[in-house]
Amino acid sequence: MPTSQRTNHPNTNRNVYMTDELQAIYDQTIEFVNNEVKPNGEQWEEDGKVPREVLRQMGSLGMFSLRVPVELGGLGMGYLASATFSEALGASTFAGFEVTALVHTDMAGPHLINSGSDEQLQKYVPQMMSGELILSIGVSEPDAGSDVAGIRTKAVKDGDGWRINGTKTFITNAVYGDMTIVAARTDLENKYGISTFLVPADTEGFSVAKKLNKHGWRCSDTAELTLDDVWVPDDQLLGTPHRGFYETMKNFQNERMVLIGMGVGAAQAAIDLTNEYTQNRSAFGGRLFDLGAIRQRMAMNQAKVDAARASMYHAAWLGDQGVDNVKEMSGAKAWGCEIVNEIMYDCVQFHGGMGYMRESAIERMYRDARILPIGGGATEVMLEEVAKRSYISA
Repeated sequence: MPTSQRTNHPNTNRNVYMTDELQAIYDQTIEFVNNEVKPNGEQWEEDGKVPREVLRQMGSLGMFSLRVPVELGGLGMGYLASATFSEALGASTFAGFEVTALVHTDMAGPHLINSGSDEQLQKYVPQMMSGELILSIGVSEPDAGSDVAGIRTKAVKDGDGWRINGTKTFITNAVYGDMTIVAARTDLENKYGISTFLVPADTEGFSVAKKLNKHGWRCSDTAELTLDDVWVPDDQLLGTPHRGFYETMKNFQNERMVLIGMGVGAAQAAIDLTNEYTQNRSAFGGRLFDLGAIRQRMAMNQAKVDAARASMYHAAWLGDQGVDNVKEMSGAKAWGCEIVNEIMYDCVQFHGGMGYMRESAIERMYRDARILPIGGGATEVMLEEVAKRSYISA
């Protein structure tokens, strides 16, 4: 696409990490959300789910294959591809849709890709890429969220398999999805003695205790799960026994990144919507946008989202270079997700009464953004990760 036709994209020609290949991913995703998501998202919010045919369509377009190695039929791309994809998804204004896709591709999928046996990869990855098999990641519990080592769900060896008992909560994609990657304690003598298991939704004893009623992300399905004497064979063990804690940690930076990405995309969309609204809203003999208090605050919001975008892409680039990016990505998530919420606050404020109405996109986006500083590692946890890596001993 000629440069002159791409200047409206916020990351075009302003992002040193953007390549033609990444721009193509961004453009394709933006086209998809404009054509398929925005016209239908309100109904999905009412239904509390994203239709499976939409996810299959995304699979057919290669959107679920970005991080899958070439030898498994994917595109074999890295952090920057996921950063680009998540930012473009964020422009949809329906974060429930966005997280449905991103849990599958970037929060659950990498565990299968990174730890799966040859047999598991051959069996499940083609269906994962096509959208026939939608994944969820079952780590969080009523008493353990960011503290992965604190999980209480247990799995004990039972014949040629494992028997799992416990409860999981806040598990996205688990109501209508097809398989959950479940973390369970397998070595009771070791705080970090955790293993992960592939548990299909129709496994006996594995059930949705309830579908959770959320403040935002209304079109994503989120469940509390019960595992009551769930038995899975040895070939459903994912990765090395008792090493699941460390294998889970491998993907945390990627998970944090896509949450920032969708937030940055949403914040840019909110700024654009608010600038348009205030430029067309008559007030005090002119337009709202003519008031310096509004115009300058929105300019500052644009500066903030540009900075959040830049820090995210830089941390992604570090990851693609094989550099430990925990400090940079944790800082980007802590600051970026808080900034997104500050921007949403201003955008609702400048929409006035309309910003408080359920019929306005900005009201939904404001609700959806609130989870970002909580999910995928709370702001306070992220700041501790930065602090631990910033300390210089005397």
